[in-house]
Amino acid sequence: MTFRLAPSLLSADFSRLDREIAEVESGGADLLHLDVMDGHFVPNLTFGPPVIAALASSTALPLDAHLMVTNADPLLSPLAAAGVARVAVHVEACPHLHRTLSTIRDLGMAPGVALNPSTPISLLEEILESVDFVLVMSVNPGFGGQRFIPHTLSKIVRLRALADRDVLDISVDGGVDTDTIGPLVQAGATTLVAGSSVFGRTDRRAALSELRASGAEGPGLQGETI
Repeated sequence: MTFRLAPSLLSADFSRLDREIAEVESGGADLLHLDVMDGHFVPNLTFGPPVIAALASSTALPLDAHLMVTNADPLLSPLAAAGVARVAVHVEACPHLHRTLSTIRDLGMAPGVALNPSTPISLLEEILESVDFVLVMSVNPGFGGQRFIPHTLSKIVRLRALADRDVLDISVDGGVDTDTIGPLVQAGATTLVAGSSVFGRTDRRAALSELRASGAEGPGLQGETI
């Protein structure tokens, strides 16, 4: 299965973001993943539309925003103006999910919905036709460098079956490395968000190449069943 790699800036060196972005762009990244945090939905704070607009001017990579925020709606227009290509909002945080997703699409961005590890995919049954992608969290959101939660593999398999359409992009964020990417791709993931496994390496091109090769090779995680 074809898949894309989206390095997550959450694990980058914030003091040299322009150089960090240039290195992963030249190293073969397909998207640039942006974790927007508000200190309420998750404990941490990161960056917002003004910083994202500045980043957009320094890269040709599509910007993939993951809104880990309690109130996503006020951010949507500024993110569109900043040049974001697609936005994932959390089903756990959006009381009027259909309206929020419709607004994202109306603003010219691809709408997506994110699920925490303990959130069942059954919550997507009435909204799945309104999204371009689903972001499956394979760690609890809010912090980089966490260990992969194995049961999310079966969740991806069930989501792929529920979607019943190959056009749905299933994105996975959390613990993606050379050991986990093979099983994730086999399970049906098509976009893999990688943070510390890319930005934790000095040679970002080599890191991305190794991830791509491991994803193409298939299963790792000995003993895990999907």
